Amino acid sequence: MECVNIKVEDDETVFVGPNNSGKTSATAIFRCFLGGKDFKVHDFSVTKVDDINAFGNDGNKDHLPTIELDLWFSINPDNIAFGRAFTLLPRLSDDFSEVGVRLKYEVRNPAKMHADYTAAYPASDDGTRKRTLAQFLNTDKNLKQYFNITYYSLESTDDEIAETFLESKEGKTLLQELVRIDFVDAQRNVDDDEGSRSSRLSTAFAAFYKKNLEQAEVAEAAHLVIDENNQKLTEHYEKHFSGLMKVIKSLGVPSINDRDLKIVSSLSPETALQGNTELLYVDSSREHELPEAYNGLGFKNLIYMAIQISHFHLQWMGTEKNRPLCQLIFVEEPEVHLHAQVQQTFITNIWNIISNAAKEAGDEALVPQFLVTTHSSHILDAVDFAKVRYFQRCEIQGEDRNAVTTFNSSKVHSLRAFQPEAIQVDGKEIDENGALNFLKRYLKLTHCDLFFADAAILVEGTVEKLLLQKMVEKDAPKLCANYLSILEVGGAYAHRFAGLLHFLNIPYLIITDLDSVEATGRHPVCRGDTPGALTSNASLKKFFDVTTVEELIALTPEQKVNTEDDHCVVFQTDVQVVEGDNQFQMRPRTLEEAFVFQNFGLLRGGALVLGITIPEGLADAYEDIFQRVKSSSFKKTEFALDVLAATEDWDTPSYIVEGLQWLESRLSSDSNASTLLEN
Repeated sequence: MECVNIKVEDDETVFVGPNNSGKTSATAIFRCFLGGKDFKVHDFSVTKVDDINAFGNDGNKDHLPTIELDLWFSINPDNIAFGRAFTLLPRLSDDFSEVGVRLKYEVRNPAKMHADYTAAYPASDDGTRKRTLAQFLNTDKNLKQYFNITYYSLESTDDEIAETFLESKEGKTLLQELVRIDFVDAQRNVDDDEGSRSSRLSTAFAAFYKKNLEQAEVAEAAHLVIDENNQKLTEHYEKHFSGLMKVIKSLGVPSINDRDLKIVSSLSPETALQGNTELLYVDSSREHELPEAYNGLGFKNLIYMAIQISHFHLQWMGTEKNRPLCQLIFVEEPEVHLHAQVQQTFITNIWNIISNAAKEAGDEALVPQFLVTTHSSHILDAVDFAKVRYFQRCEIQGEDRNAVTTFNSSKVHSLRAFQPEAIQVDGKEIDENGALNFLKRYLKLTHCDLFFADAAILVEGTVEKLLLQKMVEKDAPKLCANYLSILEVGGAYAHRFAGLLHFLNIPYLIITDLDSVEATGRHPVCRGDTPGALTSNASLKKFFDVTTVEELIALTPEQKVNTEDDHCVVFQTDVQVVEGDNQFQMRPRTLEEAFVFQNFGLLRGGALVLGITIPEGLADAYEDIFQRVKSSSFKKTEFALDVLAATEDWDTPSYIVEGLQWLESRLSSDSNASTLLEN
């Protein structure tokens, strides 16, 4: 990531985007600056690694890069706690509603680093060295030896952001006063193995007990009567874990509907005093107990996250002296092992945990801010549209997208900043709010995976959606390696998505219908070759600013592509049907007509069935096919399923082939510019 700006919501902010678009990198920078993780050379973007190597060659300090993190906090000056931050930021202007801190990871002593590198790897006669400076810094903890974190207070003015250097101790104190950062990692490895890479739930409960709950006082007689004291400890655990157990039971996991949870003391009193426990699943009606290994990974994962988040929150609220003014909790990929229904309710249930804990602590405002990275459309479905931050792979600023071979940067789009334009639908104008509300409703209804896709394909309806995957396999097989979001939007709605897709910089293909209608009267449906026919397709009229079928048919493939908005729009075109010595040009108005005309031989041979007898003459056949497809008795979905079930090979309508091959070519250029960013 080169340079991004992310506005964090007051409650939850959700990071989404395709694989390797920078979501994990956005989390990693907080780990490195505030979470105790060491920086690595490859935390610098690839162009900056080149700059480091350039410094190794010429010693010019102008080449040396830095990694910077600016944190801006909105603060209420009336809050008593504000004074702690204010005393550390004496150079701020009179506007105290916002304070800023800059952290820089930079070279401590450039001259010494260059001298040590030169001594370790002197230049040969031709000026080359055995290892680059980046390779030198990547070994033996050299990077940590020469680079360190420096701190600055920030003041925003109309023209610029002014920084004031802070001593290291002062800067660290400032950050501790302002923010606490905690992480619920994606790689949780929750199982029943006590190995180094696993986390038993019982161990998590024990750690929570030791750090957050009142400890038991066990009589010395426990050494003689182990069972008796184990029973006492079990009763103690039941009492003090009761609140957390209620939270876990409310998480909506089906597997706990028929069994309760019970914490029991199972070890010797000496180790029990250290908080060692086991987690059991209890069938109360049968008094039957099962160890934690007998429940699914999804349930364990959910409980483990609840324990961790509760622990972090309680630790923050329980900080007696100089509690940080805010808390950020990063939750990575919470959907792991969770079924769809639990994914949808995850954020709501976590907020229930936090809100209840804050209420019990006597301060309902004492809640953290969550930053959730996810690939789950179910989690995204339950989140306010404006709280989404979309990560997009891109070229470095100033590079020619068509010339680069590797994407080494990201852009982050805040959906709070998206505002669509007013649009025309069936002759009525829909204002900006109406257009935005439509998109929100559509995305919720469809559990849309748009935010995780490499590209989108917008189709008319069910038939296209059913047949499209097979068409992709037949005519654009390279697309099978891409993540495509197929949206069933109809011709009247495809253009409603144009603004959002352009905002997100997602390439998209629209496959729609010619929808020919007569120019007179109430514009009844007519054959595509009817003289003077109009199109009733709102998207075609919007994208091409034409109204007649003839104008649409006259468009070239190049005119159907918009490179600026990164999309292509295709629709039915003329099909030359040949049968023996006869041929006839047919102009389909729908996918079904186009498919039949393109595969007329299969229709004539009975492999395709329309439910009518096809006349011998091509002209008569054209008319009968048109009448059949537009009739109310024609079942389009059944037609599509019959096509999929056909054993004979069929041809994809040429206009769809044209669109798919454009998208294949378009994404091929992106795959050539693959990224090395973390996801």
